Amino acid sequence: MSGVNPMSDSQRWFVLASIAGAGGLVYLLAPVLIPFAAAGLLAYFGDPLVDRLESKRVPRTLAVVCVFVIFGILALLLVLLLVPLLQQQILSFLRLLPAGLEWTQTYLLPRISNALGLEGELPGFDTLRQALAQNWQKAGGFALNLMAEISQSGMMILAWIGNLILIPVVTFYLLRDWDLLMRHLRQLLPRNIETRVVALVGEVDKVLAEFLRGQLLVMAALAVIYTVGLSLLGLELALLIGVTAGLVSFVPYLGLMVGLTFAGIAAFFQFHALEPVLLAGLVFVVGQLAEGMFLTPRLVGERIGLHPVAVLFAVLAGGQLFGFIGILLALPVAAVIMVVLVHFHNAYRESGYYQP
Repeated sequence: MSGVNPMSDSQRWFVLASIAGAGGLVYLLAPVLIPFAAAGLLAYFGDPLVDRLESKRVPRTLAVVCVFVIFGILALLLVLLLVPLLQQQILSFLRLLPAGLEWTQTYLLPRISNALGLEGELPGFDTLRQALAQNWQKAGGFALNLMAEISQSGMMILAWIGNLILIPVVTFYLLRDWDLLMRHLRQLLPRNIETRVVALVGEVDKVLAEFLRGQLLVMAALAVIYTVGLSLLGLELALLIGVTAGLVSFVPYLGLMVGLTFAGIAAFFQFHALEPVLLAGLVFVVGQLAEGMFLTPRLVGERIGLHPVAVLFAVLAGGQLFGFIGILLALPVAAVIMVVLVHFHNAYRESGYYQP
């Protein structure tokens, strides 16, 4: 590889030891690093907007304040508009559940029992239905009871409040000094590999940004498709199910499975008929087709497309190693690894190990 001096054996071992040490330190400090990781992600999303304002001769600190105001207004609007609607949907679900269970017990189960030649009713089913009918009005107090249980641990609630305060503070300073931090990191690189590392990081940044922003747009579009489709069917829980299925669609096929399951149950309990259940399933089939044929190719792009087997392996491996956080980060990390592997493959093809 012309123009680039290869690393010596001692440099290679130093790099490997540094990576291993950094990985072990991140693993040990994972609980402490969560707010810093969240702040870093917010700063990563906000930096392009700050740079754009800065290019229009807005001072960096003022540009960061403007971005903070924009993020705050969006978050406030989301809470004020969406949370009351979702709360109403949850109460509607709790109101429908006892009637649905009663219909299942009095109409559906006897027919299933007759068809299968069984006798008797489902043990404990009537008790469960009566308990739900008597106590659904108290569901609003569930959050208060939960908070009362959590508040018994003072350290837990203090840590939660501390993280809420820490994330915006760290995000502000990271946004203000983002370019300076990147410049210092670049200056720390060995001179003989600086050009290659900068090129690799630049491509990773481009792919990761394209993936994250495109995936957010896909999630929002799916939430709209599911909500509108279920609303046209007259489903009372359309907003709750549509938003939930859209949000969890960052995991492949999870949004489809969650949406089909909950929409089918809700439609069955509300309409007591099979046709609305099939129509609700059709809404999610249409959404899945729209995602595969239009949304993902247009909004995320084929440039970072991973093989379906690689996608499934990444999600399962992330969940096995790091739980829910691993599932959440599986696909962006897999996209980054793909870029790194492409560079290693090209370097191998140009090296003396491959060419005599």
